[in-house]
Amino acid sequence: MAHPTAGARFAHAPIGIAIVNSDGIVERANRKFAEMFGLPEDQVHGVSIRHLTHGEDVQRDFELRDEILSGARESYTVEKRYIRLNETTLHARTTVIAMLEGDGRGYQYVSQIEDISNEKEADRQLKERAAQLELAMHAINGGFWHMDVRASNFQTSKRLAEFIAGEGAMPLNLEAYLKRVHVGDEDQADLSALLRGDIYKSVAQYRLDTIDGERWIRCDRRLLRDDQGKPMRIVGVAMDFTEEHRRLDELERSSQTDTLTGLLNRRGLQARYPSMSSYSGYALFTIDLDGFKQINDTLGHATGDAVLVETAARLLATVRETDLVCRTGGDEFVVIIAAARDQAQDVAGRIVGCLEAPINSVPQGASVSASVGGVWSAERPERSTTSSRYKPLRGQSRREKSVDPL
Repeated sequence: MAHPTAGARFAHAPIGIAIVNSDGIVERANRKFAEMFGLPEDQVHGVSIRHLTHGEDVQRDFELRDEILSGARESYTVEKRYIRLNETTLHARTTVIAMLEGDGRGYQYVSQIEDISNEKEADRQLKERAAQLELAMHAINGGFWHMDVRASNFQTSKRLAEFIAGEGAMPLNLEAYLKRVHVGDEDQADLSALLRGDIYKSVAQYRLDTIDGERWIRCDRRLLRDDQGKPMRIVGVAMDFTEEHRRLDELERSSQTDTLTGLLNRRGLQARYPSMSSYSGYALFTIDLDGFKQINDTLGHATGDAVLVETAARLLATVRETDLVCRTGGDEFVVIIAAARDQAQDVAGRIVGCLEAPINSVPQGASVSASVGGVWSAERPERSTTSSRYKPLRGQSRREKSVDPL
């Protein structure tokens, strides 16, 4: 005897359920089944499953039923398409279970039908976007890669593999990819912070050995998490920006001004320094930003650039227009002033002071500090950037002022 609630569970199940005879005719179905096909509940009985099935999927469905009749299986699950009453397509995951009929001579089938149309549409859109991105990548040099965090499985797209190793190259694993990274750029290619889940995106620039020689690569990386927020997958887009990098380098070399901060560059400093004169002496300060590389690696180059621009603005505000402020490269700055020793000491204090305050573009918890070195001379030093002559003048952090004598 059936359990008294079995009928209610059948009628109100969240998936479509139908009892189908050996001829593929629906003998009984629940409300969800009728809704899925757009059929009135009182018209479900007698409907042919074959007529509801998409023409291209009929053969596979009946092949599986034949395997049940032959005793090769008792059930099967298959993804298939149905045609609704309004002639739209229903994508479903169907499980069919065989039961002997009452006389033991034939079979009835319980068909459980789960609507997966939304999943299929999402998958279609994802594949469409992937195809669009792949087309976009053909317009530029580079490609995609992804890494399964749990399985520690890294693989490039075939497009990226061919960009690196030539036509016909198979996708590269992590070891093969890292072998192509320039020896001095391994830190930029490091994924540790993403793998730990400390950050969810980063941008790196590094040199890569390719079939066309050494190329500069910009790599945008993003972390995907599972439902519990744990790192699941890292996806990356690697783009060749060698020509842009060379143009910027050439512009930097030919210009006397740093394109990012507007300060003098090395070329500009070398041009301006010989004409600088003073009756009271000269002071030279070097400034290094501590923790800047971590900001660049974890928060991206845009945030790093903002730090450099703000630092330059603060340094300019501490000196006169006739003094020289230079970005010598990366996170290194040089300030040269014409001043007596006591005046130079005051400027040293102002430099450390101006670097004390947190920079608004850096998120709370991220740290950027400054180290300052200085030297004073009554006569102009012949070489303006001789670091061996510096005495330490340090600001341990932007919140902690410390000025040692020149």
